[in-house]
Amino acid sequence: MSYVLGIDLGTSSLKGIVMNKAGQVVGEASAEYEIDSPAPGFSEQHPEYWVVACEEVLTRLSIEVADFGAELEAISFSGQMHSLVTLGEEGKIVHPAILWNDVRTTKQCEQIMAEFGDSMIEITKNIVLEGFTLPKILWLQQNKPEVWAEVRKIMLPKDYLAFVLTGNMHCEYSDAAGTSLFDIEKCDWSAEICEKFGIAMSILPPVVSSMEQVGVVNAGYAKRFGLKREVKVFAGGADNACAALGAGVVSEDYALVSLGTSGVFSSFEADISNYKGKLHFFNHVIPDANYSMGVTLAAGNSLNWFKNTFGKGLSFAELLADVYTVAPGSEGLLFTPYIVGERTPHVDSKIRGSFIGIDTRHELKHFARAVLEGITFSLKDAQILMEEAKNKKFKQIISVGGGAKNADWMQMQADIFNAEIIRLEVEQGPGVGACMLAAVGSGWFADFEACRDVFVQYKDATFTPRAENVKKYEKLYEVYTQVYPATKNICGTLTDLQEV
Repeated sequence: MSYVLGIDLGTSSLKGIVMNKAGQVVGEASAEYEIDSPAPGFSEQHPEYWVVACEEVLTRLSIEVADFGAELEAISFSGQMHSLVTLGEEGKIVHPAILWNDVRTTKQCEQIMAEFGDSMIEITKNIVLEGFTLPKILWLQQNKPEVWAEVRKIMLPKDYLAFVLTGNMHCEYSDAAGTSLFDIEKCDWSAEICEKFGIAMSILPPVVSSMEQVGVVNAGYAKRFGLKREVKVFAGGADNACAALGAGVVSEDYALVSLGTSGVFSSFEADISNYKGKLHFFNHVIPDANYSMGVTLAAGNSLNWFKNTFGKGLSFAELLADVYTVAPGSEGLLFTPYIVGERTPHVDSKIRGSFIGIDTRHELKHFARAVLEGITFSLKDAQILMEEAKNKKFKQIISVGGGAKNADWMQMQADIFNAEIIRLEVEQGPGVGACMLAAVGSGWFADFEACRDVFVQYKDATFTPRAENVKKYEKLYEVYTQVYPATKNICGTLTDLQEV
């Protein structure tokens, strides 16, 4: 039976997942790598780390899957967004990749938005943040002009890996949309932005659809890993777009909530929307489609912090064992998860978290429930923006990550989002989306809906909103939205005092 391989190039590891035409996972492997931090706020990786990890994963898969070499038909990718890869003559790396979570570029972001902010939002549909690619380019121009002078091409991580495998350079729409260099509506690089910031159009790779075949695995790798067929390579997509596809979000009726270290609420967008920077808006991996995305910076991170600080020695199951005994609203206790700043809808690096309403009757279980509720409220901010823009409600919300592992939290999500919540039978992350791109690109399925029906399976249990809880949470959410404006100046002053 033929196989496709999805390669997910993440921040700390590269994962490979092999699937067959029945949507079954027949093999998976991963390899980790380091993040380098040569100075405070710097986050870098040498692209060679990704190449070595990919080779290690391919080696493991060729051993684990007996007929891997004979039956592998196609490869596609999911990749970390925004990170800047710089190539010189003959594709030589001239500087370590500056990653999405690097925060050295605050001044460059301020410069871009001060000089060209309205135009940036109109062209790219996003405000410029430290994570994006354009401010990294400006940082190189201003701080390492000798390096910038050597640059002949810029790429994004997964596209660089595809270049290594095929010898061909490209970028695709969903990743290009996160660079602050891409015209979302025209689906092409913006000459206006490049001219404004002194970037030659020639350094930008050709841009293609996520489903476009960008080459075949070169002869050297084919021989090394025993590949008997001419293995097609498809462009792939940004990790969040692939995660949504891999969860089956292929129409506007559904949304995805992902609760990892950060939290993401995303939805499919058939048409162009301009949220004026309050939400991220990017081109999708699905042809002629887009997706919107709200981010809370500390979702699972808030729960980890709470456990490590107040629940030392407890497992997560033990920490949350009694939250079901606490009524919605945690008996007047409210938590805002701004412990590392916030992104949606408040782009504010100085805001900090709060417990509001503490009194003597509150125990560990009240605080634990308040943390779960506060994280979910923070993602409801994004849900509200999307539903108001669409003038509709989501039919179902698919929950993945840590929040999908706890039944009590799943019920809170159903009540707070006021929507049915469902879970995946098996979570494989963005790698499944990459496999789906390879499968549809290879002609296994007529469209993504048909592919979803085979590749994506959901648990039978559905969490349905409870009317009495929905009403209570609607009132509590109104209170939650008042905490940010009430604490913004206080938190800003406290942060400034620490820097004195």
